[in-house]
Amino acid sequence: MVLAEGRTREQKRDLCRALTAAAISAVGARPEQVRIVIQETPLDNYAVAGVTFAERAEDALEEPMK
Repeated sequence: MVLAEGRTREQKRDLCRALTAAAISAVGARPEQVRIVIQETPLDNYAVAGVTFAERAEDALEEPMK
């Protein structure tokens, strides 16, 4: 799983628990069969339509000031 940086340790733990539960429910996996790898990507290294998520975050902060 690729996530933008910024989640807390607790949020990542909750995500792993939820994904494990989903795999158990969806495909009948046993908990010990579920592997999750979280790859955190800096916001400057993650873009959609040529705009990085860091730029999007900056724009969102500036928007109320306009």
